[in-house]
Amino acid sequence: AVAAALALGGGLLLAAWRWLRDTARPGGAAPAGSMRGKTVIITGANSGLGRAAAAELLRMQARVIMGCRDRARAERAAREIRAELGQGEQEAQGGGGGGELVVRELDLASLRSVRAFCHRVLQEEPRLDVLINNAGIFQCPYMKTEDGFEMQFGVNHLGHFLLTNLLLGLLKNSAPSRIVVVSSKLYKYGEINFEDLNSEISYNKSFCYSRSKLANILFARELARRLEGTGVTVNSLHPGIVRTNLGRHVNIPLLAKPLFNLVSWAFFKTPLEGAQTSIYLASSPEVEGVSGKYFGDCKEEELLPKATDDLVARKLWDISEVMVGLLK
Repeated sequence: AVAAALALGGGLLLAAWRWLRDTARPGGAAPAGSMRGKTVIITGANSGLGRAAAAELLRMQARVIMGCRDRARAERAAREIRAELGQGEQEAQGGGGGGELVVRELDLASLRSVRAFCHRVLQEEPRLDVLINNAGIFQCPYMKTEDGFEMQFGVNHLGHFLLTNLLLGLLKNSAPSRIVVVSSKLYKYGEINFEDLNSEISYNKSFCYSRSKLANILFARELARRLEGTGVTVNSLHPGIVRTNLGRHVNIPLLAKPLFNLVSWAFFKTPLEGAQTSIYLASSPEVEGVSGKYFGDCKEEELLPKATDDLVARKLWDISEVMVGLLK
């Protein structure tokens, strides 16, 4: 009886905390037509943060291209988003004068797939206003991409590195345009080890995830420097702790799952809450012209010195160019 009372009391406290947090969440929805006429690419847009961002930007009447590995899941997500927004199939594909939702196959674990995706975009899209590098893989067992790269570094950094570089010309021609890079606070625990970028010597799934997220920030910083004066801005962000399927490779003991689910419901952000900073950086006039910065909860934040090391950022860029085949 005592245990039941404690559990009930704890549950009520958590529910109250969640209600207070939700009602105190700052900010409001952007105007429905504020992205009309703009084209946005979001990687990993069929679930989690990417799906939430796609739905919100579609509501703002953007043309949203969902770059996803699993086309069937992406098509299903697109249908669900259209239904949630009360749009018919034809309307959400450009027939109603509002936003559009387009699904394109993109596997960031395959440089061949990245090149094919970019080739199609360059053939079909007259402009590109926003690129959101959102997709990621989290703490997976050791495995390699199609091209032989450690999976987390290959998908989270190298796949997006090639994608962004191949689309830079279109972004420049569409300026003012924006690049948004989704990183993580866990970058703090990563180090760029140039002697073992591919984790051939040792592999720790947590460290390698943090390293890939540190690489995201260094990439955004160096890219912002290279794009000065072009009208293309680049900013990185952390979304906070969000309830998504990103942690599917994390094993939680069966007996601990009910407690974990309760805690995550109470304290973790929803995907829409977690996507707010991505949406803000993609659409807000407040960050027009802002570049090379790092954001959390729609506010600029300071970085640790290792994430602002320009020499490391330039060396990582040079090595990444060779790894993805942009330089021989």
